[in-house]
Amino acid sequence: MNQALNSEWMDLAAGRGGLAAGVIAAGVVVVAVLIGAFFLGSRVRRRESRPPTPEEQPRMPEGGPVREVREHREPDEMPRSDTRLTPHELNHGNAPTPTGPAAERPRWDEGSSGSFGSGGPGGG
Repeated sequence: MNQALNSEWMDLAAGRGGLAAGVIAAGVVVVAVLIGAFFLGSRVRRRESRPPTPEEQPRMPEGGPVREVREHREPDEMPRSDTRLTPHELNHGNAPTPTGPAAERPRWDEGSSGSFGSGGPGGG
């Protein structure tokens, strides 16, 4: 009986040793992949252009920062035709639409909910 018990303990130890070897092998693979990724990243970084110097950075325009322009544009009507028109037949690609009369666009009102529900307490 003593020999049977001893054999069971050896099988259990051998199984744990195999598991430990597998975990160590997986750890070595993970470390190797991380080291490879680091070296690959450093090679890619060396090929990139250098960051711009402060003198090469963009400058603010002379007149200060650009502001929002609010204007009302007239809709550009589609030409009427009996046949289907393709985009190159429209001749409207980059042509600006005419400016319409000045009209105040509706803006979000503080305290109102817009289009989402009642706005809760204090909503307008």
